[in-house]
Amino acid sequence: PKVSTSDRPGLASVKLHRLGEDPSKDIVILEPTHDPTTFQNAQVSKDGHWLVRELRHGWRSVDVWFRDARKGPRTPWTPLAVGQDAMYSTDVFRDHFYVKTNEGAPNSRLFAVQPAHPARAQWKEIVPERKDATLESSTIVGGELALAYLRDAVSDLEVHALTGDKLRDVELPALGTASNLIGDEDDDEAYFTFESFVFPREIRKTSVKNGGSDLYFRIKIPADPTPFAVEEQFTESKDGTKIPVFIVHRKDLKLDGSAPAILTGYGGFLVSNTPSFQPGFFPWLEKGGVFALAILRGGAEYGEEWHRAGMLAKKQNVFDDFIAAAEHLIKGGFTRPDRLAIRGGSNGGLLVGAVEVQRPELYGVVLCHVPLLDMVRYHLFGSGKTWISEYGSADDAGQFKALNAYSPYQQIKAGTHYPATLMLSADSDDRVDPMHARKFAAALQAASTGGPVLLRIERNAGHGGADMIRATVQKTADEYVFAIANLKAPMSFAGPATASAVR
Repeated sequence: PKVSTSDRPGLASVKLHRLGEDPSKDIVILEPTHDPTTFQNAQVSKDGHWLVRELRHGWRSVDVWFRDARKGPRTPWTPLAVGQDAMYSTDVFRDHFYVKTNEGAPNSRLFAVQPAHPARAQWKEIVPERKDATLESSTIVGGELALAYLRDAVSDLEVHALTGDKLRDVELPALGTASNLIGDEDDDEAYFTFESFVFPREIRKTSVKNGGSDLYFRIKIPADPTPFAVEEQFTESKDGTKIPVFIVHRKDLKLDGSAPAILTGYGGFLVSNTPSFQPGFFPWLEKGGVFALAILRGGAEYGEEWHRAGMLAKKQNVFDDFIAAAEHLIKGGFTRPDRLAIRGGSNGGLLVGAVEVQRPELYGVVLCHVPLLDMVRYHLFGSGKTWISEYGSADDAGQFKALNAYSPYQQIKAGTHYPATLMLSADSDDRVDPMHARKFAAALQAASTGGPVLLRIERNAGHGGADMIRATVQKTADEYVFAIANLKAPMSFAGPATASAVR
């Protein structure tokens, strides 16, 4: 029978395939859940001893089972962490489990578990929760634990013994974003990536045992990052919560409000927004523009409490955080409302759509990518059912009230002077249905007394855009042209400057 896109996630199954054998003979390890709000997967330890099963309930909780793979595919599953309102991730090494979790620890901690004694009371905490940093990930490399932390959305890497004792920090080239160590669990050689707003992505090689790092590969770009300054500033949201804002600009920028600026953010689904190199913004920076990234509740930058403060009935906090970041840029003299463009995609498209209808006077241009905008009906289209744990559902009376209160499509008001708006969607997006962008664009065109409202649909493209670089370049060029044409700020090249980094 034909299956709707929204029900498809519940049909995933897991099979055992042996290399070289006929796939038609594969044994089903996990039957479909037929629950489109969940995701399931299984992984085998490298030595083949253990099979770990995960059932994810959105971005809020995970159930974990395991079994001894040496005993055959029909062995019963043993629960490791089931029915808890928490996230778990499990590494297996030498017949021991290493479990990272935010259970009872919003910033996450690490446990060692013996498969023969899996009861929760017998777990041994080996890396306690830290209040000054969030444990983003843990992995086993070179017989040790590699831990990646975030502190104010900036990366720290550490190497710990399997007992949990800290051995050393991994030195990073600057303030920015690093991946955790990548390598074989028995091999001393490991690698990690590093980047920042003005630091192109590079891969560095390190020794787990001896430390140090050497450049292995660096992306070369036809742009000079040295004239630009990077600052991490802080502002306060409506309820007093501290909100980080990264700001990138030429060092010789005059803080008189004359510069055009692009502010972006995300705020949801445990996604951490950290300093990343985005070459597409260099033309904007080179012509005197400002780029800013707001760190918003709903993400994982400050742990699970930060995430839950921006989901379900608390989603308005995310919009308040972004509005505070925009006001901070204006008060700081980086730009002014008619020279400020806001940009976001997917959940970030919901973000910029919501703040556009809530504070239309605060922006000159809105660049809205593959967005969710009809939050009353979002769960009926695309992958919407998988997001109910994050947003809630209009099928629930209480959640309907919260959704309807901020849903951008429902909150458009006729006769309002809305900013110039460019909606960008894709004709084959089966994650966020393009109906959101189409409906919102039509409603805004009918209601607004302000700037132009255009709808751009990418052909033969999905949620992540087209698969050709040429199409991405064309889309980015269209965004710049639209922004420059509608912001009251002629752009020109500024003079040379020296690099700076401030935290």
